Amino acid sequence: MANIKARSYAAQSPTAALAPFEIVRREPGPNDVEIDILFRGVCHSDLHPARDQRHNTVYPCVPGHEIVGKVSRVGKDVTKFKTGDMAGVGCMVDSCQKCENCNAGNEQYCTSYPTFTYNGEDEILGGRTYGGYSTSVVVDEGFVLRIPAGLDPAAAAPLLCAGITTYSPLHHWKVGPGQKVGVVGLGGLGHMGVKFARALGAHVVLFTTSPGKVEDGKRLGAHEVVISTNADAMKAQAGSFHFVLDAVSAQHDIDAYLKLLKLDGTLTLVGAPEHPLPVSAFNLLLPRRNFAGSAIGGIRETQEMLDFCASKGISSDVELIPIQRINEAWERLLKQDVRYRFVIDMASLKA
Repeated sequence: MANIKARSYAAQSPTAALAPFEIVRREPGPNDVEIDILFRGVCHSDLHPARDQRHNTVYPCVPGHEIVGKVSRVGKDVTKFKTGDMAGVGCMVDSCQKCENCNAGNEQYCTSYPTFTYNGEDEILGGRTYGGYSTSVVVDEGFVLRIPAGLDPAAAAPLLCAGITTYSPLHHWKVGPGQKVGVVGLGGLGHMGVKFARALGAHVVLFTTSPGKVEDGKRLGAHEVVISTNADAMKAQAGSFHFVLDAVSAQHDIDAYLKLLKLDGTLTLVGAPEHPLPVSAFNLLLPRRNFAGSAIGGIRETQEMLDFCASKGISSDVELIPIQRINEAWERLLKQDVRYRFVIDMASLKA
């Protein structure tokens, strides 16, 4: 079976800038979908493997797991997609598909570990998987998402990571009308958390360290915005929340946000700080509070999220860039100089 050559941008070492690199994709098998990539969201987690911050990267590394494009070919047994359909690929391209978690639609928690879209174990070609900073991708149809007609494809790309990462815990903990919900941090994740919590009918309070984001927070759907460095403002909110979504990846005082929760309230962490966050036992014991975590979502839930977004007119706030500006975008991302997600227009790689 012949393989397919594709253009990409790759990191060749932890310190190397992303640069053009030719990769190989597999020829579509019976259950595969080949996608001509049109847009690719830039996630902060793209930087971690490219810079080998978790010490498990195999180079060259082609990042990217917020992929939207047009189906160019399908295998003979594919039933969910046809040529010309708009389709997406998120953080996973495979899993064991037979464990308890996979059978429950929670492939992201596969007990054998899911195959991630990049820097994962490529079970077919060998080596590592290559991500969406490329012109095409070939994925089993079971891990391909349908992009609803009502969504702008560029603004839909970040939904495949930032969107599902924030939607999944809100959905799991049944956030809805009559609840007071906090969102900590207004970045790529937090801005989606605000939009979703508002659309689900909750009273939404945004917590940010940046006074310059107050108006943006309200525009995105927050009923209230609290500057978290203001001790009196934080104290006034104590013990009043049913649920808090913590979307901060930097080191921060988790106890300050646990104190916001009511009896049986839950704080769910979706950001990924580099170092452990100290927690006072008594902030969990009195009154009975829950501290949890959540990672992306399964394929079924991700499709549900995309359909919900189409029905509610929800998408990411994006800044479109050509791939030739990706290294500049990464530097800006580290400085939090984006509102609120970069998206690569892949047309510039195909010219």
